[in-house]
Amino acid sequence: MATFVLIPGAGGRAWYWHRLPPELRGHDVVAVDLPADDDAAGLREYADTVVSAIGGRTGVVLVAQSMGGLTAPLVCARVPVERLVLVNAMVPAPGETGAEWWGNTGQPRAAAELAVRQGRTPSEELDPMEIFFHDVPPDVAAEAMREEPRQSSAPFEEPWPLSAWPDTPTVFLQGRDDRLFPLEWQRRLVRDRLGIPVEDLPGGHLVALARPRELAASLVRAAS
Repeated sequence: MATFVLIPGAGGRAWYWHRLPPELRGHDVVAVDLPADDDAAGLREYADTVVSAIGGRTGVVLVAQSMGGLTAPLVCARVPVERLVLVNAMVPAPGETGAEWWGNTGQPRAAAELAVRQGRTPSEELDPMEIFFHDVPPDVAAEAMREEPRQSSAPFEEPWPLSAWPDTPTVFLQGRDDRLFPLEWQRRLVRDRLGIPVEDLPGGHLVALARPRELAASLVRAAS
């Protein structure tokens, strides 16, 4: 049995993971709510929240979605983590702010080029249904949109504090249909920054909502 501790992306809602635990029966699953609407909470406070949720658990497989990639390595530097699994995640560099990350990595251009290849019109204004929910079941997307969470800019304004990536064994999973973080762009970024391969799986950016069964299978493989 593995212990999966799940860090959400922007908005910080544990709800994002709600379709995954039924696919991880037999495992301990802890989904974390982050203080995303608190303008006084930065990356340290996010990491504090995850460390508190882990408590005395051992054999932890820490799973981080999207923006959760900024927080998860900080947790690995503080408590024992058996494996870190990044899912469609941001990979920060030492001293880089979350706000700088987008331009530094070339994400806007990569996303725009993907849109053109797919026959969509690139736009600086993200259409949530087009970018995030295009492959999410309509009822799940409607539930998500009923209460759109607020994400404070505080965690994006501070330099990423670690001097290097922690030595925790790390696995990277990327949805091949992600319109925000295109697969081939992510492969290059992860190779350059972490020196590890990217395992692709079905689904877009919100893969835990769109393809929980496939994600669960990949997580179990990563844990073992």
